[in-house]
Amino acid sequence: MRQINQMLLEMASGNFFYRLERSSQNNNVEALIIMLNMLAEEIQEILIHQGYANTNETFSQIVQMTFLLDEHGHVIMTNKEACNILSMLCTDIINKPFETLLIKKSQTKWKQCWESLVLKNLHDTSLELIFKTKSSLIIPKVCHITTCKNKKEEQGQVIVTIIHQSTNQAEIEKKLKNRITKSTRKEPSLETKKNTSKTPKIRLSHDDIRKIRKGHDIIVNNLDKELPSLRDFALQLGTNEFKLKYGFKELYGTTVYRFLLLERLKKSKMMIQYTDLQLKSIAHMVGFKSFPHFSRAFKKHFEYTPSELRKKALNEEI
Repeated sequence: MRQINQMLLEMASGNFFYRLERSSQNNNVEALIIMLNMLAEEIQEILIHQGYANTNETFSQIVQMTFLLDEHGHVIMTNKEACNILSMLCTDIINKPFETLLIKKSQTKWKQCWESLVLKNLHDTSLELIFKTKSSLIIPKVCHITTCKNKKEEQGQVIVTIIHQSTNQAEIEKKLKNRITKSTRKEPSLETKKNTSKTPKIRLSHDDIRKIRKGHDIIVNNLDKELPSLRDFALQLGTNEFKLKYGFKELYGTTVYRFLLLERLKKSKMMIQYTDLQLKSIAHMVGFKSFPHFSRAFKKHFEYTPSELRKKALNEEI
């Protein structure tokens, strides 16, 4: 149900390229998964068709994800949009085997393709693969694969490119809105000049909100990892540090680092109550470098220690 909820949120945000992985069960949940996948596919097809049929819009192909692989098939470079779509930090992708980004079925297809790539000096091909996100959604995509060789005939590199088909209507509306906003700011009315004594409150655009929400998802899915600097994190999301700080405060009522701490503590509380893992292991799994630091933060927030909560949970079971 968590994956279904995530799928609905993505569709509500206008992302129709995600899918839910099918299961072998035959129940109401599986029926719902099938319906959501069909709905997302139909909406995506409708949007693409409108791009062809409407002469007022231009059909465009956008590079959505790009991966540069070394001779061993490990990712050595990727674009920020790939990190956002997969809900991963760059450190979770770089230097890792490309196949770890795929579901098991596609891993087999990729290995067969990779063997063919290794045997040929130059090779261009397309392959349909299914990616998996940190939140367990899947993304079926046609990948364009190209090998590159240098003059010294050393082991080459491989570029994997994923194209997303779209129309540019949203981009046109965005540019128009920006022009109107800039014009309004340059030529304020006399009444506005008289009545404005303080700096007006910044208004977040739909695109700003989408990026900040994507940052929220990345944080929640990577609590065990160290968060990059806010500047680097903002660049990954396609925004700037100021908008990230301001937007996070507006949407979630707290700072980025405070939100990270609270999410770590919330997850650790659930693990203490409902698992038999050692407290030190839980502290490490939610991103705390030392147990004393974890214990102090836990006591400060919940007003009781992790040991006291574990003891209480064990007594309730008895």
